[in-house]
Amino acid sequence: MKLRALVPLLTYPEPHTTAVVANAAAVTDLLGADLHALVLEADIPEVSNAFSRMLMNLPEMIRNAEKLSASNGAELLAAARVEAEARSLNLTTSVERTQVALLGEAAARHARYFDMALVGWNSDNPGIRALAEAVVFSSGRPTILLPDQAPPASFSRVSIAWDGTRVAARAVSDARFVLERAVEIKVVTVTDEKSIDEADAGERLAGSLREAGLKATFSAVRAEDCPIAETLQRHAAGLGSDLLVMGGYGHSRLRDFVLGGATEGVLADLRMPVLLSH
Repeated sequence: MKLRALVPLLTYPEPHTTAVVANAAAVTDLLGADLHALVLEADIPEVSNAFSRMLMNLPEMIRNAEKLSASNGAELLAAARVEAEARSLNLTTSVERTQVALLGEAAARHARYFDMALVGWNSDNPGIRALAEAVVFSSGRPTILLPDQAPPASFSRVSIAWDGTRVAARAVSDARFVLERAVEIKVVTVTDEKSIDEADAGERLAGSLREAGLKATFSAVRAEDCPIAETLQRHAAGLGSDLLVMGGYGHSRLRDFVLGGATEGVLADLRMPVLLSH
């Protein structure tokens, strides 16, 4: 069965760049998958109160914002069609129009019908973080975060952040479509960041992958004074990996969603393509 990837595209208030489309097309091509581009347009409800009556041009402001959102979406779709044609990809498209606060949940809902989601990342766009969190934690699908830089040329070398937990195991399982194509897999465990239940957890995973016919080795690293996410990404890049696979850690506390340290760090400082799975 052919893989199908979803790339959700923000159009408001700050749209994704066309680099996101190029990167998603490149990854889809590497994986031999079909690509679906989902344009997320803003639906801004009218406000009926004393403040809106003071602003006589508020309805016009809303219309202009929605027109801008639609225009940004059309530009992103046009770029997607160009990339798909250049790479001979099978591209399908759709548009979801909803309230700005619900754009991430809309993307997560659509992602449930695909094998993976590809989320373009730009640290200067605050809407992307909300989108990424919603897709990672609500879609039930693996999410590959793609930084706004040159598209990956290969996913042949992959690093796995491993601590022996359920979430990490889920990430490895969800990343199988990548791991089976890799020529080299590095299992990485940070030994001084938190307690690991099994001393040989990393080597056990590497051995399990080798038994499955994959080329995998294990290495232990120390975080020392470096944030865990920086350690993992820097070490993976140093190993020549094109992709880092890791579990997305988070839990609800009252009305807030609290992220794990490594997940928070990656979302704050993404340095390479990272596959997150919850």
